[in-house]
Amino acid sequence: MTEQSTNATEIKQIFDENEIDDLKRFLKKRQCLNTLNLYMIYLFHFVQSAGIFITSYGTGNNNQILMWTGICLNLLATLIHIYTQTNNSLLKKIIIDIQLIKEKKYIDEGELVNTDSMKQTNQQIQTKQNSLMSPLLETTMLLDNKS
Repeated sequence: MTEQSTNATEIKQIFDENEIDDLKRFLKKRQCLNTLNLYMIYLFHFVQSAGIFITSYGTGNNNQILMWTGICLNLLATLIHIYTQTNNSLLKKIIIDIQLIKEKKYIDEGELVNTDSMKQTNQQIQTKQNSLMSPLLETTMLLDNKS
């Protein structure tokens, strides 16, 4: 019995250390992502404003090169904005993991993809396939019965 309790204590200690390591890693990731997002937001506004200005200036002077340069800058600004939004979704996932650690409900390396919704989607696809195949099967069965 003492060996089992010693093993259980060691296992608990390993899991506790893992949670602490994960918490430190999550906090560091959040800090990095927050800092990056701050710079990305400023960059987004600068590039978007420059794109709008250059597009307007090129249009006013009937300069195709400036117009397309401004459009490309607006495209770049949109990509920066998408990247910022992706970082925001990562920040939300990390804060949920931090809260779960705090509440002692954390499961190491949670799912990145919600498998329950994937199962539901697969069931819907199968139902649609069955509903498409049903009339074909019924028609085939009717033809076989008539023969």
